[in-house]
Amino acid sequence: METRGGVPARPPSYEGVWRFTAPAVDVSVPQARHAVRDLLARQGVPVHEDIRHGLLLIVSELVTNAVRHAALLSPEIAVEVAIGPEWVRVSVEDNHPYRPKALEADYGQTGGRGLLLVKEIALEAGGACDVEHTAGGGKIIWAALPLAPMAPGPGTAAEGRVTSPRQDPSAP
Repeated sequence: METRGGVPARPPSYEGVWRFTAPAVDVSVPQARHAVRDLLARQGVPVHEDIRHGLLLIVSELVTNAVRHAALLSPEIAVEVAIGPEWVRVSVEDNHPYRPKALEADYGQTGGRGLLLVKEIALEAGGACDVEHTAGGGKIIWAALPLAPMAPGPGTAAEGRVTSPRQDPSAP
């Protein structure tokens, strides 16, 4: 355990994992976004404004995808927020077995690029995102972002640093 002046350091008070469920309906999109925004504020998470905006957009995109594409097999979705000392991770879980992939940018389409947007926001911030199957046959789509923007330059992306939405937020 890290120490400060011989006294064991405590993890910041904002660290933890929060999970809530919501029906897979359109109104859950802004409700989930507001719940995550309010959680960050209530916990006093020192997240940079640009990162917070990107994170809230990711929440909107992931919940929208679950509502649009998984509601038939998953009438309820779960949103999880995990906050570590230097990062925040959001995940959306549903019971639909289809594992989506980020589509290429096709400017002729008016939709269908939500997961591509999530991936780009995460990578630009120095974070990561992925899709994983659950033991029950559904999926979890997650994105993790640093609390502070990464310094520009080669090799700044933290892809792979956070590897699972179930990882202990206090783990290195």
